[in-house]
Amino acid sequence: MTEVMSTLFNVSLLIFVFSSMFGLGLSQTFKQVFAPLKNVSLMAKALVASFVLSPLLAYALARIIGLDQQLAIGLFIMGVSAGSPLLAKLSQMAKGDLTYTLGLMVLLQVVTIIFAPLVLPLLLADIQIDSWGMIQSLVTTMLIPLAAGLFVKARYEELAKSLNPYMTQASSITLMFQVVLGLLLGAGDLLGLLGTGAILAALLFIALTMVLGYFIGGPDRDTRVVTGLGTAQRNISAALLITVQNFAEPKVLVMVLAAAALMLVVNSLVAAELGKRVSGE
Repeated sequence: MTEVMSTLFNVSLLIFVFSSMFGLGLSQTFKQVFAPLKNVSLMAKALVASFVLSPLLAYALARIIGLDQQLAIGLFIMGVSAGSPLLAKLSQMAKGDLTYTLGLMVLLQVVTIIFAPLVLPLLLADIQIDSWGMIQSLVTTMLIPLAAGLFVKARYEELAKSLNPYMTQASSITLMFQVVLGLLLGAGDLLGLLGTGAILAALLFIALTMVLGYFIGGPDRDTRVVTGLGTAQRNISAALLITVQNFAEPKVLVMVLAAAALMLVVNSLVAAELGKRVSGE
């Protein structure tokens, strides 16, 4: 039974990643992707928040709280995985700058594919990691579907419009499926998180990355909100791929899933509250 559930989890993970990335490409044009990149200063700050401050914070929290090695690895993986496709929805809820959001998402995703495999071995110097294999996997499962979606959008706009809702549904359903299956597979380990400091570490990571991203995100409220949410909402697709394909220890996956679930809840609540304040509700 466990073997069947593991297979279902891995299949649903691949469907989730493909549908998320392909769907993201279907919803954007090349112009939308590249327009925000002209603001070099703002994009540089966003990159610093996601790829310098976030990994350092994950590392510091793991040390300060005293997480065991497997739980710390899970937190490190989240720390180096940025560019969540969920940022578009969060930005919409918070009434952020959607044009900036689209460009930032794609930039963070592309950088994650190269950054995560190179930095994780430095954070985990005593663990054997196939960096080149990780890069190949992320390029194949994330970058190529994104590029394919952008191509379809550019050449066959009506087809892109008809396919996009199905990709959105597929990514939403498979994400929920993964969370349920993952937690069932690691039920014993999940209960073991209690008293380990893992939940505290994840919540502090979410809160502090959001604050860092917000204050580093430029002078405008709309870009600050997007940068804050974009820094706090890590790339679950990339994190799960890296975990499943490179780490057999169950607590690593449980930590990633627990952090992912907390991010979805906390960031959604914050985004909704920010949106209400703009609307004056």
